[in-house]
Amino acid sequence: MSQKPQETALSKCPGCEEPLEPGDLFCGACGYDLSAVPEPPRDHPTIAMAAPAENGAAGHPAAARSDGPDGPGGPGGRDRSAGQDRGDGSGDFELPTPGSGPAPGAAPQAVPAASSAPSSTPSAEVSAPAPDPRTPAVELPSAPPAGTKLCVACRAGRVDTDGYCENCGHAQPRERDHMEQELESVAAVSDRGLRHHRNEDAFAVSTAALPDGSPAVVAIVCDGVSSASRPDEASAAAASAANEALLESLPRGTHPQQAMHEAIVVAAEAVNSLAREPGRAGEHDPHRHQNAPACTLVGAVLAGGLLVVGWVGDSRAYWVPDDRTHPPARLTEDDSWAAQMVAAGLMNEAEAYADERAHAITGWLGADAYELEPHTASFKPDRPGLVVVCTDGLWNYAESAADMAAAVPADAQLRPLHGAQVLVGHALDGGGHDNVTVALLPFAVPAQGAGSACGDT
Repeated sequence: MSQKPQETALSKCPGCEEPLEPGDLFCGACGYDLSAVPEPPRDHPTIAMAAPAENGAAGHPAAARSDGPDGPGGPGGRDRSAGQDRGDGSGDFELPTPGSGPAPGAAPQAVPAASSAPSSTPSAEVSAPAPDPRTPAVELPSAPPAGTKLCVACRAGRVDTDGYCENCGHAQPRERDHMEQELESVAAVSDRGLRHHRNEDAFAVSTAALPDGSPAVVAIVCDGVSSASRPDEASAAAASAANEALLESLPRGTHPQQAMHEAIVVAAEAVNSLAREPGRAGEHDPHRHQNAPACTLVGAVLAGGLLVVGWVGDSRAYWVPDDRTHPPARLTEDDSWAAQMVAAGLMNEAEAYADERAHAITGWLGADAYELEPHTASFKPDRPGLVVVCTDGLWNYAESAADMAAAVPADAQLRPLHGAQVLVGHALDGGGHDNVTVALLPFAVPAQGAGSACGDT
């Protein structure tokens, strides 16, 4: 390795001890190459520094901070600061390869005074640094057994069967607090919202094949009635039962509108059965039906170019065309006090829904419901669009069809899951006073198109 000539600060030649003149590069007496003598190191109080001895041997370190019992460079430890780069080059040190000379600009190695003659055996061995006695030992937490659920708050405590952390006591989010599902042609999102302690909504989305091989797409959304007992169980039971009924009847060739009607009846029976479960209510309790589990339901089926919706309660379905120059539409009518007032001509819609009784429902699924009257309607859209199926936790913040269409992202037809996430975010940004659930079903029509027709039963 070549080295740049540097001015020596020595007063005597290290080889023959003859006096030197400032600026000498070689000893005039013995020809000693003075450029090979390392420049005296800069001041490093915590780094071992060896000053050349008068006899040419390296002296002992003037000051050193040891990390081990044998001092820096010894078998028991090494000076940490010797490897730090301070940015000005003063901390750059390089271990020499056995048999090679010191690196340019490197600090001289500290060796015993007796070793004035170089040895043919490499004496520099790099040993692993000993543990720093000043650093307390840290016990790493043992890995929890496989399948153990850790707290989302402290990330250390285990979650007990009641859903609370054994370490910090933090209540863990329930699985239903936020749910998402996406299939090829339908997506749904449900969220607890910002005010409720649990999510009492539920949904089910699925696809099936009709007898001719064409696809059918199903979305069911249910909203548990909070004033009833176990509303979360009611909504889950209804959504699951209705979805399974449709998946069974549609492949058999049942007309989608009839299949929807039957599915709502099956869902109602599933909710009714919750009130009859042993141990849930006293058999002779005269009030046991007054607080029976209950929920609302709205569903949509896309099959054979038809759009079929069915509902009981105040959950809704909307139609949003891809071409926003065409008007959107609400496809359902609420079973609610406000809707009855409007239908009877006693109030206009704005007045009715501003009343504190507006959301009192007049139809629901449950053992204490009045006579069950499932609503179904069939449509044949002549243009592509999007079907929005949702609970009032969403439409409270986008009540009219125009408001709902404005909240739906422009690319929801291509990205239904993203669109559903945006709509849930819209409700949360508005206050999130209720559970929020929405399903999006993109509807495509053949290029030739056809007219539209609808019926209601």
